[in-house]
Amino acid sequence: MVTEMQKGALSTRLGIPIIYGIDAVHGHNNVYKATIFPHNVGLGATRDPDLVKRIGEATALEVRATGIPYAFAPCIAVCRDPRWGRCYESYSEDPKVVQSLTSLISGLQGDAPADSAGRPYVGGSKKVAACAKHYVGDGGTHNGINENNTIIDTHGLLSIHMPPYYNSIIRGVSTVMVSYSSWNGVKMHANHFLVTDFLKNKLKFRGFVISDWEGIDRITTPPHANYSYSIEAGVGAGIDMIMVPFRYTEFIDDLTTQVQNKVIPMSRIDDAVYRILRVKFTMGLFENPYPDSSLAGELGKQEHRELAREAVRKSLVLLKNGKSSYAPLLPLPKKAGKILVAGSHANDLGNQCGGWTITWQGSSGNTTAGTTILSGIEATVDPSTQVVYSESPDSGVLADKYDYAIVVVGEPPYAETFGDNLNLTIPAPGPSVIQSVCGAAKCVVVLISGRPLVVEPYLGDMDALVAAWLPGSEGQGVADVLFGDYGFTGKLPRTWFKSVDQLPMNVGDAHYDPLFPFGFGLTTKGTK
Repeated sequence: MVTEMQKGALSTRLGIPIIYGIDAVHGHNNVYKATIFPHNVGLGATRDPDLVKRIGEATALEVRATGIPYAFAPCIAVCRDPRWGRCYESYSEDPKVVQSLTSLISGLQGDAPADSAGRPYVGGSKKVAACAKHYVGDGGTHNGINENNTIIDTHGLLSIHMPPYYNSIIRGVSTVMVSYSSWNGVKMHANHFLVTDFLKNKLKFRGFVISDWEGIDRITTPPHANYSYSIEAGVGAGIDMIMVPFRYTEFIDDLTTQVQNKVIPMSRIDDAVYRILRVKFTMGLFENPYPDSSLAGELGKQEHRELAREAVRKSLVLLKNGKSSYAPLLPLPKKAGKILVAGSHANDLGNQCGGWTITWQGSSGNTTAGTTILSGIEATVDPSTQVVYSESPDSGVLADKYDYAIVVVGEPPYAETFGDNLNLTIPAPGPSVIQSVCGAAKCVVVLISGRPLVVEPYLGDMDALVAAWLPGSEGQGVADVLFGDYGFTGKLPRTWFKSVDQLPMNVGDAHYDPLFPFGFGLTTKGTK
C-alpha cells in the first residue's frame, strides 16, 4: 500500500515523496502478529527510561518492517484524572516521570546530536519519525472528559502539562500533534499563542505541527459546521499538516481560495511547507522513498517479544501480599497439588492488550499472536501441578480443594471517549468472581486495567493484589513474577484512590488521602 501511494506521489510534477504515518502507540499495534508492548501506564510503573528507549527501537523496526516511516507516538499526556478514557496512554500523573520516558522518542528516531535542540532528527532508514502528542493539556480536562476543556492557569499548564514537550524537543522530535481539547475554553487547534508563539517561536521547535484526525473540523460545534472558518483558524494558528481523512477535496479547494484571497498569507504556507520538507529531508525520504523489504523479518520477532516480556515483569505493581505482612502469599510455589485459575482476563489476549490493538477500540478474544496469562502460568508451574481453569467457576468447581487460586479480572478494551468512565468499578462479573474464589481458597487477584479501579470493597477478601495494567501480547511476563523467577519492582505511576468522589486527586494535593499513594509498590526477591 505504501509503495503504491509513493509511486503516485513520485509521478507528480515535483516528485515529492509522501510521508505516511500510523498509530504505533504500544508497538506496531495495528498489524497482526506485531509485538504488543504494555500500554504507557504500565511503562510508567517501570520508571525505566532505558527500557522504554529499547521499546522505541524495537517499535521503529516493526513499523519499518511494513514500509511505514512515521509513528504517531509517544503520547506524553500527563493524565490528572483516571476517569479519562485515554489515561492508559499516559505514563504518569507526575510530569517528571513523563519527562523521563520521552526516551521513547530517542528509541524511535535515534539519538539526536547534542547541539541540535529543536531540529527534527531521524537516524537512518531503520528509524522512524516520532510525534509528541497531544499538544497541550489533553490529560487535564474537566472530570477527565475526553477532548474537553482543561481549566488551569498558565503556571499550571506550564508546570504540569508542558514539561514533557521541552524534553521531546531536546530529543529532536520530528512532529507535534495538536490536541482536540481546549485550554480555558479555547480549542487547541485554533490556539495561535500556544502553537505558534510558544511552541514554534519560544521553544524553537523546527519540525512540523500536525492536526489530529478531523481536528480542525472540531474547532466548531457541531463539527464541520463552518469549515472555511475551521481552515482559517487551524492553519492560522500554526498547524502545518492537516489530517483530512475524507473531505480532502473540499479542504484543498477552500484552502486554495483563502490563500488566493489573502485570508491566509503565503508566508504561513511557506512556513508549513518548509517544516514538512525539512522533516522529509531529515528522514532521508528523498533518497529512499520506498519501503525496504529486507526488514520484513523484524515484525513480531522473538527478541522483541522477550523485550515486551521484560517490560511486563517490570510494570507489575504489588499492592498487597498476604493477609498479614508475616504471611506473604507471593511468590507462589510452582509445585502444588491443584491450583485454580479464574476470571474473564486469564485466557484472553485481546483483553490483556487493551485498546489500540489490531483495531482502534481493541477487542476481546484471540485477536493477534501472543501468550495469555493462563498459558504463561501453565508453562511456569511444575509439570506435576494440576491447573484447573474456569472463567467463572460455579459452586461445583469451588467445592474442590486448591492450594491457591489466581483470579484475573479487569476492564474490557476501549479507546478514547469510549473509555471515559465516571464510576471506575471493576466490570461484572469480576467482583463476584473475586468474592466467590477468594472465599474458597487463598487467592491472588491480578487486575488488568488502564487505570486504578475501585478495589477497596474487595481488598479484605484477597490475599494478594497485583496491578498488571494492560500488559500486551506477552502474558508470560505476569507468570514470571507471580512464581518468583523475577521479583516485583513496579511502582504506582498514578495515585490509587479509595473512591471516585475523591477525583481528581494527585500526589501533592492538599487533601491527599489515597488507598495506595503515588510511588507505592511492594517488592519481592526473584531467583533469576
